[in-house]
This record gives sequence, C-alpha cells and structure tokens, in this order.
Amino acid sequence: MRVAELSLEDLRNVIGDVVDERLREFFVDPDVGMELREDIEERLMASLASKERISLAEVKSRMGIE
Repeated sequence: MRVAELSLEDLRNVIGDVVDERLREFFVDPDVGMELREDIEERLMASLASKERISLAEVKSRMGIE
C-alpha cells in the first residue's frame, strides 16, 4: 500500500509508531544488564562521597568544548 492510499487516521498511526520506535531507540540505555566493574564502582562511590566539585564551565574548558 502506498502512503497516498492511507487514510488520515492510518497515516497518523504509522507516523506515531515510527516516532515511538525512534524515541525508544534514542532513550535506551546501552549499558542495561551489564555489570559494573569493582574498580569503577569504587571510583564512583569515592566521587560521590567527595565534596569537591567543578563547574560545567571548567569541564568544558578541560575538554576544549567552549
């Protein structure tokens, strides 16, 4: 069936389905189900416990994204 042959309701449904599928692909976490290595977990926990913070501007500067 061609797009020109679809009713307005059918076309809206097709577009909605495509948008839903793309959004699910975009927002899927690629790390779901993976295990966190112990050394990485320790680093994350230490970072969370630390009171030291840097600003977004400093992060951007360090990465050269200004």
